[in-house]
Amino acid sequence: MRDFLETATAKRRLLPSADTDAFRLIDSSGDNLPGIELEELAGRWLLSTRDDSIPDDLKRGLRESGRSVYWKRLDQHQKESPTHLYGPEQNEAFTILENGIRFELSFQSGYSQGIFLDQRDNRLALRKRMSPGSTLLNTFAYTGAFSVAAALGGATTTTLDLSQPYLDWSKRNFELNEIDPSTQYFCKGDTFHWLRRFAKQGRQFDGIILDPPTFSRDNDGKVFRVEKDYARLVELAAGCLSPDGFLLACTNCRQLDLHAFENQVRYGFNQPVKIDSAPMPFDFTDTPYLKSLWVEAGQ
Repeated sequence: MRDFLETATAKRRLLPSADTDAFRLIDSSGDNLPGIELEELAGRWLLSTRDDSIPDDLKRGLRESGRSVYWKRLDQHQKESPTHLYGPEQNEAFTILENGIRFELSFQSGYSQGIFLDQRDNRLALRKRMSPGSTLLNTFAYTGAFSVAAALGGATTTTLDLSQPYLDWSKRNFELNEIDPSTQYFCKGDTFHWLRRFAKQGRQFDGIILDPPTFSRDNDGKVFRVEKDYARLVELAAGCLSPDGFLLACTNCRQLDLHAFENQVRYGFNQPVKIDSAPMPFDFTDTPYLKSLWVEAGQ
């Protein structure tokens, strides 16, 4: 285990840094440990496995690290909060630093801890794209990490999510970065409903973030599947996009390859667009499951 950690750390020699202390330390087959992921979260470790057991040498290395270590089973059918394994217990929410931005995380919040580290580079790119006076709509926003990044770039943001607890979490993330949440907008509800509503109101945004779950069902029982329905989502978003605006379209659906995903995005627009694909962060060394497309209208 010590050798594996040393090798993995050598690949990630730029991390941690003065402004980033959360990253993927071991990435499954990319680090010769299939089915095992280990994330550094501001001095704490989160282990994720696809099996219900942990190899003995890995257990020993985690125990000897002296860190607070939590364990999450990557089970799509039974999603639970991670359990404490070794070291000090972390029973309260804590803060990580990503490219100088503070985010609140928690091991007691359920299956997800408050942020998806694979979007780190996209959040940095978004912050650089925004400017004072610009507007951003962050759909399926979860805890609002994209919104905070955009606001730090000068944008006025609209954070949209079905969950009021996640919207409240988003507001705490704004406060952590000394941004008054009252200067931003928050919408609770279904993204499809709000996109239609914004279009009817003639409301437009300079940037829109689309990072939906792979599968979801709305209050009327209507099913959304990324593989079949992403173009419909893009079409609705395009109706709310300013003439020279941009869209960040993402999916982590492993059944949809990059070419097919790009075709869906193009089909959703009724005009020519420029599309650039963004790679995953360098600490994610396994199969690049996350597809990210920066789409510019008016091209």
